[in-house]
Amino acid sequence: MNVFESPDFDHHEAVAFFDDKKTGLRAIIAIHSTAMGPACGGTRMYPYATPDAALTDALRLSRGMSYKNAIADLPLGGGKAVIIGNPAADKSDAKFAAFADAVNSLGGRYITAMDVGILPPDMPVIARGTKFIAGYDQPGKAGGDSGPATALGVFAGLKAAVKHRLGTDTTRDLRVAIQGLGKVGMGLAKRLHAEGARLIVADTNMAAVREAVETLHATAATPDQIVTVECDVLSPNALGAILNDQTIPRLHARVVAGGANNQLARDHHGAMLRDRDILYAPDYVINGGGIIRVAAQIENWSDAEVERRVLGIADTLSAIFARAARDGEPTNHIADRMAEERIAQGRKPAKAAE
Repeated sequence: MNVFESPDFDHHEAVAFFDDKKTGLRAIIAIHSTAMGPACGGTRMYPYATPDAALTDALRLSRGMSYKNAIADLPLGGGKAVIIGNPAADKSDAKFAAFADAVNSLGGRYITAMDVGILPPDMPVIARGTKFIAGYDQPGKAGGDSGPATALGVFAGLKAAVKHRLGTDTTRDLRVAIQGLGKVGMGLAKRLHAEGARLIVADTNMAAVREAVETLHATAATPDQIVTVECDVLSPNALGAILNDQTIPRLHARVVAGGANNQLARDHHGAMLRDRDILYAPDYVINGGGIIRVAAQIENWSDAEVERRVLGIADTLSAIFARAARDGEPTNHIADRMAEERIAQGRKPAKAAE
């Protein structure tokens, strides 16, 4: 595929291909925008069926990181790296060293972090060869675990959505259906339980479900049931594309607010939610706590500054909801427009000192 002809090419600043014969590294690094600062986004390792599939992922994900970083008001642009390979069988120190060289070749325009297929033990190996890396535990720096920050942001954002749609400042006695009980979903569940919400939970990990039932007095549902159960708030914290032509007509929730990525199967599903008067908290806005934590390592922010910025997700969402209500547009369209406005502002040259 010609990069420029790809339907997912969005005037990316750079798309670099790396093929290291000695180590077998085959990777793509896509830099969508550096208008707000160096491009930052994780590295994904996956056995793509074709190079075109890998390119599509890199292009889409890097653009998404531009929007995520801009809407979180971070001094970072958007980028993403993909390594073609099976993360269970194809990793080696030599391959990661070659990847570090690839990152270095971009001269600091791209800063890498973790994504699917790249695990915490892999990060120090990559870091041996490059300083352009963040989002993992490093001596003398804030912790790299993004789960708690993401959960806090989702909790704050969910409350902002509840206030806008349901007119209440608390989740007490609201029925909240949580899909996925990983670090983010379980962290959110604990915060909601402490405030008095009534939880309905589902996960393929039955141990996590039992923990929520026993310690948080949650009601268990099956993974097939959770999206369409009777509830006030649906919080997706697992799979993407769960809001689609089949599920949206069957939703009972009046608010959708969760940390999962790519919740809308297609862009028009945001309009479908609006038409059903279901308030949707755009995923890349509400789950921004993780990238805020990564930015904190890059910028050496204090824990207090991280918390301030994560709690600010609620204000950003409130502004999106208000603008969407005023203009009659889906919240996902408003979020995209706000991100694009911030990126465009970042591209403007600074005024010369008078």
